[in-house]
Amino acid sequence: MAILILALITFIFADPSVSIAAPQPAPATGTLFGLSTPLEIMVFITLLSFLPALLVMTTCFTRIVIVLSFIRQALGTAQVPPTQVIVGLSLFITIFVMSPVIDRVYTEAYLPYSNKQMNLEQALDTASVPMKEFMLKQTREKDLALFLNMSKMERPTKPMDLSMRVVIPAFAIGELKKAFEIGFLIYLPFLVIDMVVASVLLSMGMMMLPPVMISLPFKLLLFVLVDGWQLVIGSLVAGYR
Repeated sequence: MAILILALITFIFADPSVSIAAPQPAPATGTLFGLSTPLEIMVFITLLSFLPALLVMTTCFTRIVIVLSFIRQALGTAQVPPTQVIVGLSLFITIFVMSPVIDRVYTEAYLPYSNKQMNLEQALDTASVPMKEFMLKQTREKDLALFLNMSKMERPTKPMDLSMRVVIPAFAIGELKKAFEIGFLIYLPFLVIDMVVASVLLSMGMMMLPPVMISLPFKLLLFVLVDGWQLVIGSLVAGYR
């Protein structure tokens, strides 16, 4: 199979202790990235469809989009802000947080590859270094140990020697845990407002009136007064610095 397909698979499943192979010759003219047969092109397109999931699970997008979804649920606004707004805001915040990593990938991997100073496999291996450093800073040791034990791999001397197939799922479940912890803290003040409003309505005998209709303006007022978007977004970004 073509070197491009092998390199994409190597980005996740290769052993980092294996040395990089010698530079490969440039692809022949008249081919698509060195892919000459329809089967190779089909496999290449299939791997491209996996790249969005790979990029989402190796960045801060997961934590941010979950926290913003918790805010919408805590406020009690089912469709405000819309899902498209939440996803778009999460995407641009992710680009902002990941900009140092993106800059390193561009200067250390893409530019040498575009100048034909390294082949695609070497470029992907170089690009994985800043990504792995970013993920390891946010990953707990117990999560790494979990996947390391399940993979039955030998314990490396340093975390950077871990394979990406261990680092990526460990980073993902750590992001989920942190996102749910932040969501719990976000829920608490709004839960107190809901309980107070429900108690007042019950004491007044207005049991048929939904408490959400009364508590929603108060929750929106509280969120606006404390400048909730700035607090939440600022805390999320500061968590990666």
